[in-house]
Amino acid sequence: MLNKARAAARWKKHFDPQRKAKGVVPDGAAFEVRTGPDTVYLCATDRWGNACSFINSNYMGFGTGIVPDGCGFTLQNRGHNFIMREGHPNCVGPRKFCYHTIIPGLATYEDSGDLFGTLGVMGGFMQPQGHLQVLSGMVDYGLDPQAALDQPRFCLEGVDSAFGPESVENPMLLLEEGVPPEVQAELADRFGHPCQQVSSWDRLVFGKGQIICRDPVSGIYVGGTEPRADGAVLAW
Repeated sequence: MLNKARAAARWKKHFDPQRKAKGVVPDGAAFEVRTGPDTVYLCATDRWGNACSFINSNYMGFGTGIVPDGCGFTLQNRGHNFIMREGHPNCVGPRKFCYHTIIPGLATYEDSGDLFGTLGVMGGFMQPQGHLQVLSGMVDYGLDPQAALDQPRFCLEGVDSAFGPESVENPMLLLEEGVPPEVQAELADRFGHPCQQVSSWDRLVFGKGQIICRDPVSGIYVGGTEPRADGAVLAW
């Protein structure tokens, strides 16, 4: 890379200004441990067919700010998503969970109850949309876990409200780059959906997922990890 002519040729061949980072790491910060309140998802399986689908998020920064004695972590404040409208399904009340997005997924076969797979697509209210899309990819189209995660996704914008879908007014249908133009045109012209294509770093709006599926005959596991964010599939 010290040869300027070679560097210029490689820059011209490989550099895409549409995919460049929006910012740079400040001097001295490259080796700092970065932390944040964002969601973490992981899944795990064992040779006996047991599986865990785990998602964690404090929701708003430090959550409630309450630290249980001797535990060293704060409790989440998902109750913030309750509403006070009497009669609404999401109205605060005893023995209720609020409308929220802590929804790790695990699927089994209907006839045998054996494990099909453990999965999660974290990312706010993209989660149920993401779960549907990756499951459909595997069940309806025969994709393996990695291919199901790699496929372009869509996201109905504006559903992140404690009032649920009723609060959505004129939502935009976000389509990831890779969705064919003719599909976008049909969604707009035939079905009346206002559409917007999303590319580059903004594709994080489509969630970040992990999947492990188990072959019902051999018992072999197949894993997939999110190409839109950091992740890994590990076996031991």
